[in-house]
Parts: sequence; structure tokens; C-alpha cells
Amino acid sequence: VPAAVPRSCPASNPKPEEIIEARESANLSQEKAAKLIYSALRTWQHWEGGESRMHPGLWELFKIKIGKKP
Repeated sequence: VPAAVPRSCPASNPKPEEIIEARESANLSQEKAAKLIYSALRTWQHWEGGESRMHPGLWELFKIKIGKKP
């Protein structure tokens, strides 16, 4: 049986502070930021509040859309 190859994932869930900083640096409200990645406002608030974690794919999409290098 071949040994399992560990997968390394370069993408990770952003910390709430990173989400807030990126949104504020783009001069977006929570509502506008959520709409930018087709998310609900409450979901965005959960991410910023640390109640849930943003998926790395959505984080990458958000950074692309606001012009930050992913």
C-alpha cells in the first residue's frame, strides 16, 4: 500500500482582522463587500465577527475583486 502523500493547501481561512482590514482598505461597507462576492450581509458579519470562517476561495475572490494580490 503506497504511503499517503500529505496535501498542503496554500490557501487558508482568513482571520476576522484580515477581512475587516481588506474591506476597509477598499472603502466598502459590509453590505457592498458581501454583494461583491454574492454573499448575504449577515454571513459577512459572521465572518468579521469570528462566528464563522470565510472559505479560502471566497477570500481569494474578494481580494481579486478589490485589486489585492491573492
